[in-house]
Amino acid sequence: MGMSPTPPARRLRLGLPRRMFAQVLLMQVAIAAGVAVLATGLFLAPLSDQLDDQAMRRALSIAQTTAAQPQIAEDLTSTSATPGGPVQREAERIREATKAEYIVVMDRRGVRWSHPTPSEVGRLVSTDPGQALAGHEVMEIDNGTLGRSARGKVPLRDGDGKIVGAVSVGIAYDSVRARLLHAIPGLLAYAGGALAVGALAAWLISRRVQRQTRDLAFSDISALLAEREAMLHGIREGVVALDRGGRIRLLNDEARRLLGIGDEAVGRSLDEALGTGRTADVLAGRVTGTDLLTVRGQRVLVANRMPTDDGGAVATLRDRTELEQLGRELDSTRGLIDALRAQDHEHANRMHTLLGLLELEMYDDAVEFVGEVVGDHRATAEQVAERIQDPLLAALLVGKATVAAERGVALRLSDRTGLPDRLIDPRGLVTIVGNLVDNALDAVAGTPHARVEVELRAEGRSATLRVRDTGPGIPEEQRELIFTEGWSTKQPPAHRERGIGLSLVRRLAERQGGGATVGEAEGGGAEFTVVLPEALAEPALELEPALTMPSDPHTVAEEESR
Repeated sequence: MGMSPTPPARRLRLGLPRRMFAQVLLMQVAIAAGVAVLATGLFLAPLSDQLDDQAMRRALSIAQTTAAQPQIAEDLTSTSATPGGPVQREAERIREATKAEYIVVMDRRGVRWSHPTPSEVGRLVSTDPGQALAGHEVMEIDNGTLGRSARGKVPLRDGDGKIVGAVSVGIAYDSVRARLLHAIPGLLAYAGGALAVGALAAWLISRRVQRQTRDLAFSDISALLAEREAMLHGIREGVVALDRGGRIRLLNDEARRLLGIGDEAVGRSLDEALGTGRTADVLAGRVTGTDLLTVRGQRVLVANRMPTDDGGAVATLRDRTELEQLGRELDSTRGLIDALRAQDHEHANRMHTLLGLLELEMYDDAVEFVGEVVGDHRATAEQVAERIQDPLLAALLVGKATVAAERGVALRLSDRTGLPDRLIDPRGLVTIVGNLVDNALDAVAGTPHARVEVELRAEGRSATLRVRDTGPGIPEEQRELIFTEGWSTKQPPAHRERGIGLSLVRRLAERQGGGATVGEAEGGGAEFTVVLPEALAEPALELEPALTMPSDPHTVAEEESR
């Protein structure tokens, strides 16, 4: 039987753990350990030098104390260098009392008068005593007959201050090293304690980081950030992120386009970046609700706001301009359908009347009836076209008159109406007139003797529009509120929300440097006034024919023959 091949051993990969918690903990422990080792090394390096210096000073101090004994200098000059002499005995007494390694008393020739090893007494010292015999005090670490030691050398003077020899004291270097080694465990204990505290702090910090990052790896966070940037700048909704102070901290590309602001707005408050108004109030949360409507420039926006856990908020913006335009076009289409239906109904009634007159053979009355009908319709259209020379505006008013008649409302032009065909923005004025007339028709619906009057006058380049109705009017405390986006007293239709028309009227008027106001009409009702200072273009100047002198003789002859 063949043996199956043994699968290759899986290769172990060494590296950082993938989880952020483990990575942060490992890095912080490594940093704490590195700091502890570095601090210990920086402490131990000067400690050895400090211990050596202390040992040398101690040796020098013992040497000074020994040299200060007057009996030693006297015995040095009056006795001989013998192992049992008085100098040897006194030096050994001091050595044993101070725990020194050796105390050597020498004469000016360098001959030892004392030594821990009695056989060395009477011999020359192993190191040069020249500096001490010259009157200098010496501290050093050197090798002698007793090994490595920290030593101090001082001159030995008699009662007259004359140098008669020197004293050399040594402390074994091994004892210094032992002290250093004895201190290391304590230092390591302190370093270990500091490392343990650092590791505990690192663990606590890592746990906090783990909770805040939801235990994601650094690569996951990087990927999430990349995905967030792509998503924020790729979606077709504006996103505005605010901090707890109400300052802008994030704008995506669509929000910049819809709000008309750039990166300079980041870090500023909404009122500073957008100016005071409904848009800033909606985004700041001063106006509450869902799918709040606001107008920014020429755009109708739908805004929603959601608070975040850190006290800030994220607001989303949707461009509803095209939808609003479609809704208004639908309203216009419905109005046109109502007008056509009214005309069809009226035309059917007239045809029935005409048919009855013909069947009764009242031919003269039938002719007169047809003339009156055609004349009334023609008179209405001609009256509008004569006073309103802009075709779009004239067509709008003719259609609105038909709708008004169907609703039982008398829509008429004021006798002071007169508007030339020099409008700079006819579509804007059509929007203004259409909204105001629609509001007036809604206001007078169901009231007796309902009437709406439209007045359009031109003075130079300025145009003034007044729309009066016989409705209930607008209370004084609401006369500014009705121009606010989203405010309405009527239920919205199915395809769009109300509260936009009058706001757009004021916006369009302000865009041309004018304004829109509302007051009380004569005899009751409301009177809306819109002033457009730059609504009309300058009238075209008639150019006089240029006087030219033809140079061609044939041309001159032709002109003369004429």
